[in-house]
Amino acid sequence: MTGAVANHQDVWARWAAACETERMTVTFAASGRSTVGLEWEIMLADGASGDLVGRAAEVVKPVGEATRHERFTVTEELLTNTVEVTSGIGDTVAAAVDDIADAIAAVRDITDPLGIELLCAGSHPFAQWYKQSVTDKTRYNTLIERTQWWGRNMMIWGIHVHIGVDDVNKVLPIVNALAVYLPHLQALSASSPFWAGERTGYVSNRSLVFQQLPTAGLPWPLADWAEYESYLADMVRTAVIEDSTEVRWDIRPAPRWGTIEVRACDGMSTLPELAAVAAFVQTLVEHFSRELDAGRDLTIIQPWFVRENKWRAARYGLDARVIVDRDGTQVPVADHIRETVERLETVAEELHCAREFAEITAILESGGSSTRQLLVADASGGDLHAVVQHLIREFRAGPTLREHLAHLGARPGR
Repeated sequence: MTGAVANHQDVWARWAAACETERMTVTFAASGRSTVGLEWEIMLADGASGDLVGRAAEVVKPVGEATRHERFTVTEELLTNTVEVTSGIGDTVAAAVDDIADAIAAVRDITDPLGIELLCAGSHPFAQWYKQSVTDKTRYNTLIERTQWWGRNMMIWGIHVHIGVDDVNKVLPIVNALAVYLPHLQALSASSPFWAGERTGYVSNRSLVFQQLPTAGLPWPLADWAEYESYLADMVRTAVIEDSTEVRWDIRPAPRWGTIEVRACDGMSTLPELAAVAAFVQTLVEHFSRELDAGRDLTIIQPWFVRENKWRAARYGLDARVIVDRDGTQVPVADHIRETVERLETVAEELHCAREFAEITAILESGGSSTRQLLVADASGGDLHAVVQHLIREFRAGPTLREHLAHLGARPGR
């Protein structure tokens, strides 16, 4: 019996050694702590009909030539009806959002003469997937070939918020802690209540569609960087992915940039709302980083609670009740957001994003993009063309962040 146990232990030791040998070594780049980078996916639409137009190539090339020395970039995306604007690395949310505003202005210099309008939401209210074209790049063609109908249905637009992390050992603990706040971020950004001409009954239909792609959806609850490297090794060895960029989790490490990237949010419809959500993410990440510096454990909840919270936020948005601790305590997500804003306002002040952070309260009071879209639809007898025109007007006429903050500063009590 003793020999059998020894042999069993030897087998396990060899297996563990083999796993250690096969684990990928993935370098997490150096980055400034709590620095900010933003990506915003923008729809291109015909000004008259409001339907999507696949003209990204006509936009991206001239913008790139005119702005090659700027901090921002403008690139093509999966579908030819989309451009993505990306900020430089900002020390503050305001700096990153300024880059985004400059990028949008540069895009308009090209799109306005072409009669192309810009808008953003998690989904287009009435566009049909079978009328859209895929950008002719190997990466995208491979994705569509593998995912077929689901891949061709990816008519989704979102924002990505990158926050710099100063220590690789913090990355997975912070990702796991952020998962507790995933429904908060989904609810604040929810902007996809319509899909292919139908009212879905969800305020963020995008979040449930996107998770149909391989490696998309909720992050696996990995304990540390070594487990993340082992996960990547498994996925590469079995030809699921080629590298870490094909891991499309709602919250993921971005090793190339030295950041945690939050991808859970629907596309934001205005710059001030983009800034508010970015400030919320930045403040949470910095708070968690400080907790780890102090030697304190971060609050995480069971993966099945995280999954349930995601569905509730997609269905009910700011009206959802969410699970916030391991005991299963359930509270209205709007109340928990308010409590979090009050608790972390000092951190936001120290990050110089206090005013942007405080605008989370404005979203709670008046509702976000999904609320506004539903109100427009109801007021127009369900006319989704009216909803698209509303989104176009809102994107064009809504205040820039600078104008918005200047207005706040002029108000009594601010």
